[in-house]
Amino acid sequence: MTGLSLYDATADGTASGVIRRYSTSFGLASRLLGPAVRQHVENVYALVRVADEVVDGPATEAGLTADESRRCLDELEAETERAMAQGFSANLVVHAFARTARATGFGPELTRPFFESMRADLSASEHDQESFDRYVHGSAEVVGLMCLRAFLTGHSYPESTRALLDEGATRLGAAFQKVNFLRDLAADFEHLGRSYFPGVDVTTFDEATKLRLVADIDDDLRVSGEVIPVLPASSRRAVALAHGLFAELNRRLEATPASSLIRARVRVPDPVKVRIALQATAGRVASVPDHRPPPPGASL
Repeated sequence: MTGLSLYDATADGTASGVIRRYSTSFGLASRLLGPAVRQHVENVYALVRVADEVVDGPATEAGLTADESRRCLDELEAETERAMAQGFSANLVVHAFARTARATGFGPELTRPFFESMRADLSASEHDQESFDRYVHGSAEVVGLMCLRAFLTGHSYPESTRALLDEGATRLGAAFQKVNFLRDLAADFEHLGRSYFPGVDVTTFDEATKLRLVADIDDDLRVSGEVIPVLPASSRRAVALAHGLFAELNRRLEATPASSLIRARVRVPDPVKVRIALQATAGRVASVPDHRPPPPGASL
């Protein structure tokens, strides 16, 4: 292996190393993907992780000011767009991501909302409903769509089915992001000065507010879970595992008193992760509570 093929392989290997270092849950789920799909998802994750690190700590620890971090993020976005257009970058993570974008058919329509949300973390300390929805779309929903483009490469679906899959991908991405916001409520506020959920104050956070947020997440998980069986076999088990892990985490958040939630970080124990992985491998999609009220006249 020489020349561009060696460079491509090196870039892919660099991207794969990022997910192994940063996320045990996504690393576990990615192992259930078909090999070609797995590499694309790892390439997406690597760029997302690097951009997130620019705004979430390491850049500040290295001595960058907020303005310098913003310039760094702008440069990363510009390099990403050039690489998607040209097919090459001297940044190995960007090169791997661009290869995936070109192979699976997405471009700036998904990366620009993502970088917009990353920039918001450098200036916005709290959100109203409109800015929250925009932030979740850019930081999570478009990432779900990037992964879906990889899942569907080489597969043909009717437009109506693809629309359902798009909805499932965006709702699953939103659920992941909201679970992380809820789990990290106190840490985001105390260490980063951020409050993501509109109208939610950590100092007055109560059980009713927590249950409302849990129910909203469950709704996203329920909708996304319904379309998992429609996915290609090469990605179905991995998505079922990621869905199951976050459904379990949301159940644990629901069971944790609000007063405790703002003091301790809830996690899924490793033995439970293994159980969920075995269920996903067997083709089972986690059940999620339906918080919608019954229709008028329904029997109780």
